[in-house]
Amino acid sequence: MARDFYQVLGVPDSATPEEIKKAYRRLAKQHHPDANPNNPQAAERFKEVSEAHAVLSDADKRKHYDQMRRLGAFDGGGGFRRQGAGGARPGPASGGPGGGTEGFDFSDIGSFGLGDIFSSIFGKGGRAETEAAEAIETVVEIPFRVAALGGKVPVRLPLNETCRTCTGSGAAPGAKITTCPECNGRGNVTFGQGGFAVSRPCPQCRGKGRIPSAPCPACGGAGEVRHEREVLITVPPGTETGAKVRLKGQGQSAAPGLPPGDIVVTFQVPPDRFFHRDGLDLVCEVPINLAQAVLGTRLRVRTLDGKKVVLKVPAGTQPGRKFRIKGLGIEKGDRRGDQLVQVQVQIPATLTPEQEGLLKQFAELTGLAY
Repeated sequence: MARDFYQVLGVPDSATPEEIKKAYRRLAKQHHPDANPNNPQAAERFKEVSEAHAVLSDADKRKHYDQMRRLGAFDGGGGFRRQGAGGARPGPASGGPGGGTEGFDFSDIGSFGLGDIFSSIFGKGGRAETEAAEAIETVVEIPFRVAALGGKVPVRLPLNETCRTCTGSGAAPGAKITTCPECNGRGNVTFGQGGFAVSRPCPQCRGKGRIPSAPCPACGGAGEVRHEREVLITVPPGTETGAKVRLKGQGQSAAPGLPPGDIVVTFQVPPDRFFHRDGLDLVCEVPINLAQAVLGTRLRVRTLDGKKVVLKVPAGTQPGRKFRIKGLGIEKGDRRGDQLVQVQVQIPATLTPEQEGLLKQFAELTGLAY
């Protein structure tokens, strides 16, 4: 019986996208094949979790899936039954003698309004779209200046590639390869009820349709090995923490005949020691002494591109005053912010007797109380 995707992830059907993502990440980390070597049950569980996440994390697919679910496609009262090499086993609501469903095309039930629902989630003939490689999600920390100005950053990602020793068969050199008895060489097993059928990769042969007498020593029978690839990622100007980019077709290798998956990059921008953002404006603080605040001065202020501009500070400048330098903020599209320079007047912590005397004379001449 095919499990309910909500049950697979352990979330209620009212779960938010964030709750679904959190549950998926926890389960994927727990059952990932890399964390459970030589454990086919963990690998199967990982595929099941990935399949559920692929549907429930997509708003349109989830909507269609929920429609199917409300129609009883995944309930506990005789839901999808498993179909092995010998065809579908009869169920309580079978569509005919023996309940055969093999080769059924979901588009045939369009008159009931269900064809598009099944096809949009599982594809023609019940083959799951989730056989395509899952998108790889990664978080990349980029310097503040690169995030503001844009640029390119290299990222190393762990990816799977076809094992060169066994060329993806999973068999040791010279090993005998036999047809998988579970799926009869099809590479998938089918769950069906009535006129419906849903296929998924066979857990015994991992979707290959064949089983070797001895696993490949290089990949442990998986048919693929882990390696690192360096990807150059373009950072758009004005990028903030949480922004994402999707690199189409540059991710994990998929099943034969299917395109590779995508890479989804989430950017994280650490604080800068000098600048901080206020929308498209850049704000910075510069210290000035008491004499500069009282008498006025000229300051050389660093800008985002590393150059310096001269800022005129007029006499009588108060602590915390901000000066605006037009057009030196962050550029995004056809807009560009300004650079705001806030002055902080530094007061000497101690004075010599002579300095204290002179300051008192100044206060008396200007009528300042002390």
